[in-house]
Amino acid sequence: MTELEHPLSRLPASAPFDANAAASMLAQRATEGGLADVAYGWLDSPLGKLIVAVTPRGLVRIAYEREAEEEVLRELAEGVSPRVLRAPQRTDVARRELEGYFAGTLRAFDLPIDWTLVDGFALGVLRATARVPFGHVATYGEMAASAGSPRAARAAGNALHINPIPIVVPCHRIVPASGGIGGYGGGEDRKKFLLELEGAIPAWEPSRPRQ
Repeated sequence: MTELEHPLSRLPASAPFDANAAASMLAQRATEGGLADVAYGWLDSPLGKLIVAVTPRGLVRIAYEREAEEEVLRELAEGVSPRVLRAPQRTDVARRELEGYFAGTLRAFDLPIDWTLVDGFALGVLRATARVPFGHVATYGEMAASAGSPRAARAAGNALHINPIPIVVPCHRIVPASGGIGGYGGGEDRKKFLLELEGAIPAWEPSRPRQ
């Protein structure tokens, strides 16, 4: 009998098989046995379903529903660890904070971040982005400068576009200096929603660029 089969032997022989309960038990057993390095679950949100993934180091991935689950899991397996398991209970803290954010009761996330999926200049940009507070915006140029390359605004935009932890690492708060809200990896409608949620839609006009 394997370690993962053992918990199922505790079920009464006469009990009807419950696939969800069995999956939950196996996930818990795998977690306790150190057999999963990445745990993930789903969260229903105003922006659609989100995949939320964590490691022992912290939150490692948030993915919008537009990204296929298989692709996200492949990214996690290749970039973090092949030991990826659907274990929603391990994502409870992150999911509760996200629910609070969408409900308007939480303005600052208090989650450890696992930066495994980013490095180099992109990591510098995203670390700077994580410091932009709720209700505020900054420009791509400002983020590039914070990462040590003041003239690399376009590269900063590319790094933000592939941010693996949107919302919590608030790339939606980064906008063009010339005005408007700019692009967003999750789609401009989602970016607009998040900025409106925070009361941070840019107020300046394109003719009055932010310096």
